[in-house]
Amino acid sequence: MNIVFMGTPDFAVPILRMLAEEEHTILKVVTQPDRPKGRKRTLAKSPVKEEAERQGLEILQPEKLKDAVAETLQPKPDVIITAAYGQLLPEAILTAPPYGCVNVHASLLPKYRGGAPIHQAVIDGEKESGVTLMYMVKKLDAGDMLAQEAVPIADTDTVGTLHDKLSTVGAELLRNTLPKIPANTVVSEPQDEAQVTYAPNLSRGSERIDWKQSAEAVYNHIRGMNPWPIAYTYWGNDRLKIWSAALTDERYEQKSPGEVALITGTAIIVVCGDQYGLMIQDLQPAGKKKMTVGDFLRGQGESLATGEIFGHGEND
Repeated sequence: MNIVFMGTPDFAVPILRMLAEEEHTILKVVTQPDRPKGRKRTLAKSPVKEEAERQGLEILQPEKLKDAVAETLQPKPDVIITAAYGQLLPEAILTAPPYGCVNVHASLLPKYRGGAPIHQAVIDGEKESGVTLMYMVKKLDAGDMLAQEAVPIADTDTVGTLHDKLSTVGAELLRNTLPKIPANTVVSEPQDEAQVTYAPNLSRGSERIDWKQSAEAVYNHIRGMNPWPIAYTYWGNDRLKIWSAALTDERYEQKSPGEVALITGTAIIVVCGDQYGLMIQDLQPAGKKKMTVGDFLRGQGESLATGEIFGHGEND
Protein backbone atom coordinates (compact mmCIF):
# COMPACT_ATOMS: atom_id res chain seq x y z
CA MET A 1 0.00 0.00 0.00
CA ASN A 2 1.03 3.61 -0.53
CA ILE A 3 1.30 5.10 2.94
CA VAL A 4 1.86 8.47 4.58
CA PHE A 5 3.12 7.90 8.09
CA MET A 6 2.63 10.47 10.86
CA GLY A 7 4.39 10.12 14.21
CA THR A 8 6.83 11.85 16.52
CA PRO A 9 8.11 10.09 19.69
CA ASP A 10 9.87 6.78 20.37
CA PHE A 11 6.52 4.99 20.56
CA ALA A 12 6.04 5.46 16.80
CA VAL A 13 9.49 4.24 15.69
CA PRO A 14 8.85 0.45 15.76
CA ILE A 15 5.67 1.05 13.79
CA LEU A 16 7.53 2.96 11.08
CA ARG A 17 10.19 0.23 10.95
CA MET A 18 7.52 -2.44 10.58
CA LEU A 19 5.94 -0.63 7.62
CA ALA A 20 9.32 -0.55 5.90
CA GLU A 21 9.92 -4.24 6.64
CA GLU A 22 6.58 -5.15 5.08
CA GLU A 23 7.68 -3.37 1.92
CA HIS A 24 4.85 -0.89 1.87
CA THR A 25 5.60 2.26 -0.12
CA ILE A 26 6.09 5.00 2.44
CA LEU A 27 5.44 8.14 0.43
CA LYS A 28 6.58 10.45 3.20
CA VAL A 29 6.89 10.78 6.94
CA VAL A 30 5.19 13.68 8.72
CA THR A 31 6.58 14.56 12.15
CA GLN A 32 6.80 17.53 14.50
CA PRO A 33 9.36 20.28 13.84
CA ASP A 34 12.73 20.10 15.59
CA ARG A 35 12.37 21.45 19.12
CA PRO A 36 14.81 22.99 21.64
CA LYS A 37 15.99 20.40 24.14
CA GLY A 38 18.17 20.34 27.25
CA ARG A 39 19.72 23.15 29.18
CA LYS A 40 21.46 24.52 26.11
CA ARG A 41 18.13 24.51 24.21
CA THR A 42 19.75 22.88 21.20
CA LEU A 43 17.35 21.97 18.40
CA ALA A 44 16.68 18.23 18.48
CA LYS A 45 15.10 15.95 15.89
CA SER A 46 12.17 13.77 16.85
CA PRO A 47 12.89 10.02 17.13
CA VAL A 48 10.66 9.46 14.10
CA LYS A 49 12.65 11.97 12.05
CA GLU A 50 15.88 10.23 12.96
CA GLU A 51 14.44 6.88 11.89
CA ALA A 52 13.05 8.34 8.66
CA GLU A 53 16.46 9.78 7.84
CA ARG A 54 18.06 6.36 8.40
CA GLN A 55 15.58 4.90 5.94
CA GLY A 56 16.09 7.69 3.41
CA LEU A 57 12.43 8.70 3.47
CA GLU A 58 10.95 12.05 2.54
CA ILE A 59 10.20 14.08 5.66
CA LEU A 60 7.63 16.82 6.21
CA GLN A 61 7.65 18.91 9.42
CA PRO A 62 4.85 21.49 9.33
CA GLU A 63 4.36 23.71 12.35
CA LYS A 64 0.63 23.48 11.62
CA LEU A 65 -0.63 20.53 9.61
CA LYS A 66 -3.57 22.53 8.29
CA ASP A 67 -1.07 24.67 6.36
CA ALA A 68 0.49 21.61 4.68
CA VAL A 69 -2.53 19.66 3.44
CA ALA A 70 -1.51 19.70 -0.22
CA GLU A 71 2.08 18.65 0.55
CA THR A 72 0.86 15.85 2.80
CA LEU A 73 -1.45 14.40 0.16
CA GLN A 74 0.86 14.58 -2.86
CA PRO A 75 1.18 11.93 -4.12
CA LYS A 76 -2.10 10.66 -2.79
CA PRO A 77 -1.78 7.83 -0.22
CA ASP A 78 -3.99 4.76 -0.01
CA VAL A 79 -4.00 5.09 3.77
CA ILE A 80 -2.51 7.38 6.42
CA ILE A 81 -1.06 5.74 9.52
CA THR A 82 -0.61 7.83 12.66
CA ALA A 83 1.05 7.01 15.97
CA ALA A 84 1.42 9.73 18.61
CA TYR A 85 1.86 12.42 15.96
CA GLY A 86 0.87 15.31 18.20
CA GLN A 87 -1.55 17.31 16.05
CA LEU A 88 -5.19 16.91 15.08
CA LEU A 89 -5.72 16.04 11.44
CA PRO A 90 -7.74 18.50 9.31
CA GLU A 91 -10.92 17.27 7.68
CA ALA A 92 -9.28 17.53 4.24
CA ILE A 93 -6.70 14.95 5.29
CA LEU A 94 -9.08 12.70 7.22
CA THR A 95 -11.32 12.22 4.19
CA ALA A 96 -8.67 11.98 1.46
CA PRO A 97 -7.23 8.41 1.60
CA PRO A 98 -9.53 5.73 0.16
CA TYR A 99 -8.74 3.45 3.12
CA GLY A 100 -8.93 6.21 5.70
CA CYS A 101 -6.60 7.34 8.46
CA VAL A 102 -5.69 4.65 10.98
CA ASN A 103 -4.30 5.52 14.40
CA VAL A 104 -2.27 3.29 16.72
CA HIS A 105 -3.42 4.31 20.21
CA ALA A 106 -1.80 3.08 23.43
CA SER A 107 -4.90 2.10 25.41
CA LEU A 108 -7.90 -0.18 25.27
CA LEU A 109 -10.37 2.33 23.91
CA PRO A 110 -12.77 3.79 24.83
CA LYS A 111 -10.73 3.93 28.03
CA TYR A 112 -8.03 6.60 28.20
CA ARG A 113 -8.63 8.74 25.17
CA GLY A 114 -6.10 11.55 24.99
CA GLY A 115 -2.39 12.24 24.96
CA ALA A 116 -1.07 10.44 28.07
CA PRO A 117 -2.77 7.02 28.22
CA ILE A 118 0.37 5.12 29.28
CA HIS A 119 1.14 7.49 32.14
CA GLN A 120 -2.46 7.47 33.34
CA ALA A 121 -2.81 3.69 33.29
CA VAL A 122 0.23 3.29 35.56
CA ILE A 123 -0.77 6.20 37.82
CA ASP A 124 -4.24 4.68 38.25
CA GLY A 125 -2.77 1.31 39.21
CA GLU A 126 -4.38 -0.48 36.27
CA LYS A 127 -3.58 -4.17 35.86
CA GLU A 128 -4.08 -4.11 32.11
CA SER A 129 -3.49 -1.78 29.20
CA GLY A 130 -3.23 -2.43 25.50
CA VAL A 131 -3.27 -1.05 21.97
CA THR A 132 -6.22 -0.09 19.80
CA LEU A 133 -6.21 0.45 16.05
CA MET A 134 -8.96 2.88 15.09
CA TYR A 135 -10.14 5.02 12.23
CA MET A 136 -9.50 8.68 12.90
CA VAL A 137 -12.36 11.17 13.05
CA LYS A 138 -12.56 14.84 14.00
CA LYS A 139 -13.42 14.01 17.63
CA LEU A 140 -10.39 13.02 19.72
CA ASP A 141 -9.74 9.25 19.69
CA ALA A 142 -13.42 8.56 19.01
CA GLY A 143 -13.29 6.62 15.74
CA ASP A 144 -14.44 3.07 15.09
CA MET A 145 -12.04 0.38 16.28
CA LEU A 146 -10.37 -2.09 13.91
CA ALA A 147 -8.44 -4.25 16.38
CA GLN A 148 -7.29 -4.39 19.99
CA GLU A 149 -4.71 -6.32 21.97
CA ALA A 150 -4.46 -6.31 25.76
CA VAL A 151 -1.16 -6.14 27.64
CA PRO A 152 -0.84 -6.96 31.38
CA ILE A 153 0.72 -4.28 33.61
CA ALA A 154 3.08 -5.73 36.21
CA ASP A 155 3.31 -4.15 39.66
CA THR A 156 6.88 -3.20 38.83
CA ASP A 157 6.15 -1.69 35.41
CA THR A 158 6.97 1.97 34.86
CA VAL A 159 5.82 4.23 32.07
CA GLY A 160 9.06 3.35 30.31
CA THR A 161 8.68 -0.43 30.45
CA LEU A 162 4.97 -0.35 29.58
CA HIS A 163 5.67 2.09 26.74
CA ASP A 164 8.13 -0.33 25.18
CA LYS A 165 5.72 -3.26 25.47
CA LEU A 166 2.86 -1.32 23.90
CA SER A 167 5.01 0.04 21.10
CA THR A 168 6.06 -3.47 20.09
CA VAL A 169 2.50 -4.80 20.37
CA GLY A 170 1.21 -1.86 18.33
CA ALA A 171 3.61 -2.57 15.48
CA GLU A 172 2.65 -6.25 15.34
CA LEU A 173 -1.06 -5.54 15.63
CA LEU A 174 -0.83 -3.15 12.70
CA ARG A 175 1.29 -5.63 10.73
CA ASN A 176 -1.46 -8.24 11.05
CA THR A 177 -4.40 -5.88 10.54
CA LEU A 178 -3.30 -3.55 7.74
CA PRO A 179 -3.56 -6.13 4.89
CA LYS A 180 -7.16 -6.86 5.92
CA ILE A 181 -8.31 -3.31 5.19
CA PRO A 182 -8.07 -3.39 1.36
CA ALA A 183 -9.15 -7.04 1.43
CA ASN A 184 -12.28 -5.95 3.31
CA THR A 185 -11.82 -8.74 5.85
CA VAL A 186 -11.75 -6.58 8.98
CA VAL A 187 -14.93 -5.35 10.65
CA SER A 188 -14.76 -2.05 12.51
CA GLU A 189 -16.63 -1.57 15.77
CA PRO A 190 -17.95 1.70 17.23
CA GLN A 191 -16.78 2.71 20.69
CA ASP A 192 -19.16 2.60 23.62
CA GLU A 193 -19.47 6.27 24.56
CA ALA A 194 -20.78 5.33 28.01
CA GLN A 195 -17.39 3.78 28.82
CA VAL A 196 -15.22 6.71 27.74
CA THR A 197 -12.49 7.99 30.06
CA TYR A 198 -9.71 10.46 29.33
CA ALA A 199 -5.96 10.71 29.86
CA PRO A 200 -5.11 14.33 29.00
CA ASN A 201 -1.57 15.53 28.42
CA LEU A 202 0.46 16.00 31.58
CA SER A 203 0.22 19.53 32.91
CA ARG A 204 2.79 21.62 34.75
CA GLY A 205 3.16 20.18 38.22
CA SER A 206 1.61 16.79 37.39
CA GLU A 207 4.76 15.11 38.60
CA ARG A 208 4.66 16.61 42.13
CA ILE A 209 4.07 13.96 44.81
CA ASP A 210 1.10 14.36 47.13
CA TRP A 211 2.12 12.55 50.31
CA LYS A 212 -1.45 12.76 51.61
CA GLN A 213 -2.37 10.01 49.17
CA SER A 214 -2.09 6.36 50.15
CA ALA A 215 1.31 4.66 49.89
CA GLU A 216 0.06 2.61 46.95
CA ALA A 217 -1.16 5.74 45.13
CA VAL A 218 2.17 7.51 45.69
CA TYR A 219 4.03 4.38 44.54
CA ASN A 220 1.93 4.24 41.37
CA HIS A 221 2.46 7.96 40.79
CA ILE A 222 6.24 7.51 40.99
CA ARG A 223 6.06 4.59 38.53
CA GLY A 224 3.77 6.64 36.33
CA MET A 225 6.38 9.40 35.99
CA ASN A 226 9.43 7.19 35.32
CA PRO A 227 11.43 7.81 33.12
CA TRP A 228 9.63 11.02 32.14
CA PRO A 229 9.00 13.56 33.55
CA ILE A 230 10.01 12.04 36.97
CA ALA A 231 8.05 12.53 40.18
CA TYR A 232 9.40 15.06 42.63
CA THR A 233 8.94 16.38 46.13
CA TYR A 234 10.55 19.22 48.06
CA TRP A 235 13.32 18.87 50.61
CA GLY A 236 13.40 22.32 52.11
CA ASN A 237 13.19 24.64 49.13
CA ASP A 238 14.95 22.30 46.73
CA ARG A 239 13.30 19.82 44.40
CA LEU A 240 14.15 16.20 45.03
CA LYS A 241 13.25 13.90 42.16
CA ILE A 242 12.12 10.41 43.15
CA TRP A 243 12.87 7.80 40.48
CA SER A 244 11.81 4.64 42.25
CA ALA A 245 10.34 3.43 45.53
CA ALA A 246 8.97 0.31 47.17
CA LEU A 247 5.92 -0.40 49.30
CA THR A 248 6.40 -1.51 52.91
CA ASP A 249 4.23 -3.25 55.49
CA GLU A 250 5.08 -0.79 58.23
CA ARG A 251 2.59 1.74 59.57
CA TYR A 252 3.56 4.89 61.44
CA GLU A 253 0.43 5.95 63.34
CA GLN A 254 1.91 9.06 64.98
CA LYS A 255 3.62 10.44 61.87
CA SER A 256 2.42 13.02 59.32
CA PRO A 257 2.21 12.60 55.54
CA GLY A 258 5.58 13.38 53.98
CA GLU A 259 7.45 12.85 57.24
CA VAL A 260 10.75 10.99 57.15
CA ALA A 261 10.10 8.16 59.57
CA LEU A 262 13.29 6.10 59.24
CA ILE A 263 16.75 6.47 57.76
CA THR A 264 19.20 3.59 57.42
CA GLY A 265 22.40 3.38 55.41
CA THR A 266 20.49 2.46 52.27
CA ALA A 267 16.87 3.48 52.84
CA ILE A 268 14.63 6.46 53.51
CA ILE A 269 11.10 5.66 54.68
CA VAL A 270 8.51 8.39 54.11
CA VAL A 271 5.02 8.27 55.61
CA CYS A 272 2.00 8.53 53.31
CA GLY A 273 -1.61 9.53 53.92
CA ASP A 274 -2.71 6.06 55.02
CA GLN A 275 0.15 5.97 57.58
CA TYR A 276 2.05 3.31 55.62
CA GLY A 277 5.71 3.96 54.89
CA LEU A 278 7.12 4.14 51.37
CA MET A 279 10.78 3.25 50.91
CA ILE A 280 12.64 5.56 48.53
CA GLN A 281 15.16 3.68 46.38
CA ASP A 282 16.59 6.01 43.72
CA LEU A 283 16.48 9.78 43.71
CA GLN A 284 18.01 12.88 42.17
CA PRO A 285 18.82 16.04 44.14
CA ALA A 286 18.57 19.39 42.37
CA GLY A 287 21.51 19.90 40.02
CA LYS A 288 22.78 16.32 40.47
CA LYS A 289 22.52 13.03 38.63
CA LYS A 290 20.26 10.12 39.53
CA MET A 291 21.68 8.12 42.46
CA THR A 292 20.82 5.45 45.00
CA VAL A 293 19.63 6.45 48.43
CA GLY A 294 22.89 5.08 49.85
CA ASP A 295 24.97 7.41 47.69
CA PHE A 296 22.70 10.31 48.57
CA LEU A 297 23.04 9.68 52.31
CA ARG A 298 26.82 9.51 52.02
CA GLY A 299 26.87 12.91 50.33
CA GLN A 300 24.36 15.72 50.12
CA GLY A 301 21.83 13.80 52.17
CA GLU A 302 23.99 13.49 55.27
CA SER A 303 22.04 16.33 56.84
CA LEU A 304 18.65 14.67 56.32
CA ALA A 305 17.07 13.73 59.66
CA THR A 306 14.03 11.78 60.76
CA GLY A 307 11.09 14.01 61.49
CA GLU A 308 11.71 16.26 58.50
CA ILE A 309 8.75 16.77 56.19
CA PHE A 310 9.06 16.33 52.45
CA GLY A 311 6.81 18.35 50.20
CA HIS A 312 6.72 21.83 51.74
CA GLY A 313 8.68 23.95 49.26
CA GLU A 314 8.47 27.59 48.27
CA ASN A 315 9.81 27.19 44.74
CA ASP A 316 6.64 25.99 42.96
